[in-house]
Amino acid sequence: MPRWKALPEELDPQVGEFTDRLRTLVDRSGLSVAAVADRTGFSKTSWERYLNGRLLPPQRAVIALAEATGTHPGHLTTMWELAERAWSRAEMRHDVTMEAIRVAQARAALDIEAQPAGPKPPAKAAKALKAARSANGVAAAKGVQVAEPPQTAPRIPPVPHQRSSETPSASDFPEWAQAAAAPPPAPPDAPAEGAETPPARRGRLLMGVVGAVGALLVAGAAFLLLNPGTGGAEKKAAPAASKPTPSARPVLPAGVRCDGAACAGKDPEAMGCGGKRAVSPSRGMAGGALVEVRYSAVCHAAWARISGAAPGDRVTIGEADRGLTARVERGGAAYTAMVEVPGDPAKVTACGTTVAGTKGCVQPTAR
Repeated sequence: MPRWKALPEELDPQVGEFTDRLRTLVDRSGLSVAAVADRTGFSKTSWERYLNGRLLPPQRAVIALAEATGTHPGHLTTMWELAERAWSRAEMRHDVTMEAIRVAQARAALDIEAQPAGPKPPAKAAKALKAARSANGVAAAKGVQVAEPPQTAPRIPPVPHQRSSETPSASDFPEWAQAAAAPPPAPPDAPAEGAETPPARRGRLLMGVVGAVGALLVAGAAFLLLNPGTGGAEKKAAPAASKPTPSARPVLPAGVRCDGAACAGKDPEAMGCGGKRAVSPSRGMAGGALVEVRYSAVCHAAWARISGAAPGDRVTIGEADRGLTARVERGGAAYTAMVEVPGDPAKVTACGTTVAGTKGCVQPTAR
């Protein structure tokens, strides 16, 4: 069974050529669609739509795929720009076609409603109905469901309620007649002479509770006076029992040499946090250079990386005045030291600045 499905026939040739190039890059790398999703930060469902020609990928996804497959991003983004223009033109043609279908359907519906009822529709209404059905056939061929004009049913007037006489009687309102015939409820029995009333019972109960509480307070005071050392011993022992124990240090995988605050200011590759243990939760562009935030869940740390840059370009992670900065010397790439990330890595900021002064910051990667 072939790995890829046939592209849709109505797909624009430039979009089809770009999609074939993406498939070739994935085949040469030997990666599965799930592996491409893990390395680029875009979901598996999105990549299935991109590689089957059902959706044009965004530019950030194309740049991420170029990095994952070791391809120069500049050539791939040039082909993406041509495919994006072709995709926009195809959407415009589709919108014009759908507008024509809706206009034809509305005209047919108005012509049918304007004609009087009869055994046979006039020639003009029949022509309008034929045009509407033809428009529905075009829409069905494009996979669009279009409903025919609604058929209105004749309205039947309601039958008025008939009464035996103009004056209402008890037979017209049986519920009222039953309520009027029922005997009135009996009043509550009055308390017998000499019996204790509810307020008196509540007063006696309250006096009993107050007396019991007073007895308990007297007994407690006597116990404390006779045993003065007990309270002090309990107070001294309480802080020792509530003293927290230090948490154990987490066990790190083989090759990883730091975690959290211990990684701050250190090289991610030297400490074993880079490579397959890192992902890119956010990306951005600074001129023609790609700026990324790299995050390692094992080390709970992040750093900034710039690629496709010129010598002298800089990348900074964190705030501009207190962040960590790296400068590109050669090879077109550089990365900063690590910072601790105890929370969401997508909130970490990183910016790149070119030698010409162009600045660009990262944005969270779409999932």
